Amino acid sequence: MAAEQRHDETACRQVDGGITRVFQLLGKRWTGPIVAVLVEQPAHFADLCRAVPGISERMLSDRLTELGSAGLVVREVDEGPPLRVSYRLTQAGAALEPALKELGKWAEEHLPESRPCTE
Repeated sequence: MAAEQRHDETACRQVDGGITRVFQLLGKRWTGPIVAVLVEQPAHFADLCRAVPGISERMLSDRLTELGSAGLVVREVDEGPPLRVSYRLTQAGAALEPALKELGKWAEEHLPESRPCTE
């Protein structure tokens, strides 16, 4: 067997559990952009919908619920009138800011701009 075809099974380790959990949540479509908007400032639902082009209200609601369940986003209701709902990052959510900024820099350098995915 040629050297390049040999495989040392001990050299391949299982993916880190933390990385798996991060990408199970943040790897879902729309989740990263939602968090990126909220890193800048809290936002009302309608503002989030406008800030993330292409997202439906239903999908935004689902993703915000998931982020809330994960302890990254808090939903706040202003009884008004009019009644308005806003969302802000928790301390845990805000702690993602440095990682998101680094990912953005990496993307600028290594991922060419292309048309948006259509999934």
